[in-house]
Amino acid sequence: MHINNKYYKLAVISAIIIEAVLIISALTGFIQHNRKNTGLYLLSIVCIALPFIITYIANKKKLLLPPSFNLISVIFLFSAMYLGEINNFYTRYPWWDLLLHAVFGSYAVTVSLHVIRGIIRREIEVSKNRFVMFSAIFAFSFSVALGTIWEAFEFSGDFLFKTGMVKGGLEDTSTDILINIAASLITSAYYYLKKRKSKCS
Repeated sequence: MHINNKYYKLAVISAIIIEAVLIISALTGFIQHNRKNTGLYLLSIVCIALPFIITYIANKKKLLLPPSFNLISVIFLFSAMYLGEINNFYTRYPWWDLLLHAVFGSYAVTVSLHVIRGIIRREIEVSKNRFVMFSAIFAFSFSVALGTIWEAFEFSGDFLFKTGMVKGGLEDTSTDILINIAASLITSAYYYLKKRKSKCS
């Protein structure tokens, strides 16, 4: 990914603003002896920087990422951590959690399709249709794996920092995974059908 594209610059500006909001909010809560969300603030501050670290590593390894990767990731993390957890959007709006997992699943497919273009090349003897099918299956599996890792991240945050991110226990986790699977499947199927149609036309 070229770090001079407009999405990257917008992501940097957004990240700086969000980090400033998180730091100020954390300090304000600490001064006022309201330390309930201290763990969440610290976790959020670290998480906002992760997309840029991933981009740095991807560029070093010459892996392709969508131009909007950093911007979408920062917005997602802000929506999940700050709005969802700290400002209780998950409790106030029951659909918020489902929406974010659907977006996560769909965009993770997009990310994986970009990554696969940089690491796997289609051999001459492999038909385009088979390669597209393989790419769709890989993208689906990649997205589901990331969704599972996110659930493990929420559990780890609860266990280590008492963040309270897993609110509904097994039912909440299972629903999140199912939504992620559904969004990943729909996006992967759309990619496959679109490529197959373009081949036929």
